[in-house]
Amino acid sequence: MKQQGFGGVRFESQRFRLLSIVVGCFLISVTFLLSTRPESTVFDTLSPKMAWLEETRSTPVRSAVKTVKPSSSSLPRGLGRDFLVDVAPKQGDAHGRQPEQSAGEKTETEWVKDTVIIQESSAVAAERAEQEEAEQGHGADAGAGEDATPGATEEVVRDDVVRPTAAVITARPAVETTPTPATTTRHDQDQLLPMPEGETRKAGGRMMKLHAEPATTEQHQLPTPGRLETPEPERAARDQPQQPLPPLCDFSDRRSDVCDFTGDIRMDANASSFVVVVDAATAAQSHKVRPYPRKGDQTCMGRVPEITVRTTSSSSTPPPPQCTRTHGVPAVTFSIGGYTGNIFHDFSDVLVPLYNTVHRYRGDVQLVMANVAPWWLVKYDKLLRELSRHAPLDLAAAAAKGETHCFRHAVVSLRAHRELIIERDRSPDGLATPDFTRFIRRALSLPRDAPTRLADGTGRKPRLLIIARHRTRILLNLGDMLRVAEEAGFEAAVSESDVGDPISRVGAEINSADVLVGVHGAGLTNMMFLPPGATMVQVVPWGGLQWIARMDYGDPAEAMGLRYVQYEIGVEESSLKDTYPRGHKIFTDPTSLHKKGFGFMRHTLMDGQNITLDLGRFRGVLQQALGNYLAQ
Repeated sequence: MKQQGFGGVRFESQRFRLLSIVVGCFLISVTFLLSTRPESTVFDTLSPKMAWLEETRSTPVRSAVKTVKPSSSSLPRGLGRDFLVDVAPKQGDAHGRQPEQSAGEKTETEWVKDTVIIQESSAVAAERAEQEEAEQGHGADAGAGEDATPGATEEVVRDDVVRPTAAVITARPAVETTPTPATTTRHDQDQLLPMPEGETRKAGGRMMKLHAEPATTEQHQLPTPGRLETPEPERAARDQPQQPLPPLCDFSDRRSDVCDFTGDIRMDANASSFVVVVDAATAAQSHKVRPYPRKGDQTCMGRVPEITVRTTSSSSTPPPPQCTRTHGVPAVTFSIGGYTGNIFHDFSDVLVPLYNTVHRYRGDVQLVMANVAPWWLVKYDKLLRELSRHAPLDLAAAAAKGETHCFRHAVVSLRAHRELIIERDRSPDGLATPDFTRFIRRALSLPRDAPTRLADGTGRKPRLLIIARHRTRILLNLGDMLRVAEEAGFEAAVSESDVGDPISRVGAEINSADVLVGVHGAGLTNMMFLPPGATMVQVVPWGGLQWIARMDYGDPAEAMGLRYVQYEIGVEESSLKDTYPRGHKIFTDPTSLHKKGFGFMRHTLMDGQNITLDLGRFRGVLQQALGNYLAQ
């Protein structure tokens, strides 16, 4: 009995030692597990899914929305279009604080409010793979309670451990949100359950509906925690190099600066500016022009407002002006300030270049005017109506109303060539001066397109019209000139039209003439109403003014298809002989006085003399003009 009792004690001792070994192995396994995974708890090993779900339900944290891109080949078998995934942000300590991070250090896992964004480097992934192999050899008991996802190629890990994934998904809540690129964890795969299409479930306290998106190989750069992400289109526009935009304005012409541009155009009348809205990557432009074709004349251009043409982007500060009216036709902007009010400048500075600029639009154009004078619009109403079917827009009136007019195409200033001339090789539409005079005759319904033919058998005489002046450069022997003209075989008459007369009446009177005679001055501008082939005689005052007479009226007359005769008076025909001694430089070297400027020339040589024509010389001119008709 004693030996039997001793044997029983020894048997109990063996069982105790065996139990101690088992408990020791278990404690060693737990210790190793805790040392390799300090964030986890021992209770998680029993059922990581249930522990995670219980923690999520009991902790008042906001559910996260995760956006990732799936690979169709790696999706688990049986995965439908709609399925559920529970996503939660990484847990901190007991007080909800996140682990501290040294300056400049990059975390392996990055978190943004309401969005799970996971980024893992390949080095970290390799290190954790080695840890997993060690766990398989030394801690099999620790993973006994974990479930593996069918079809997955890696073991299941806890929700707080980041792993490469075999399947990638996109999760969207039932409430519309903006997807954010990210990867996912293997734990998320464990939570994937096939669901009927359109079904929703709770995740982290919110109802979420998840949709699978097509696979893509596009790589996304993840945002930095705590920093607002720039929208993709804006970031792309910002990062792109600035794109060159064709110059909005051309400053190369000696007469006018012209801006011609297309796009989203806002005419801010109050600021006298045209704003072209472009994308942020386009290089900015800003120009200032005065829309009147005498850019070298400071006195003239000082009477013309400056208009700004610039670019801006829709996201600029301040933003572009908002349209109060949108036009479906292009805009052409010009000024009727400057020297307008003088018929020569009305045509040479405005009407001729305006025709050259807007002809291509065939009347479907919006005229925008600065320095509007109502009387000017009334006088040239018929011509303006032929140029545009739309009522002119007064820039100042639009500014007073705070209007912003929008266009797709705009031209600021007019394309002007030489005085009263359109040069065919420079015109955008290949126009020439005869095209303009033809337009004038059509707009004013002028009947004659050719002069009188002496051999037509009607017995009619050619008609000669002399333009009378009443203030300066007066023809002192006008009556004798009419008599000589009648003797030469002309039907002679005097035109005494005034600047205030309707253009239609003046045009009809001039169009009836075959020969037009006048002293150098604005009245000769009426020659454009003559029928092609008629003769224009310009009487040039004393003082070396041949060059300006030729430039202003001689060359334009020939460009219009007229026969041009230049009559240059002598000293005896000028009233200057009664004002200055014969040895004065005004007679011996008049061109040297031109150095004193145009003001002196105008005051002394133009407005300071009257003319008495030498009738003998005048008869010779009449014979030359008559010969032009006999030769027809």
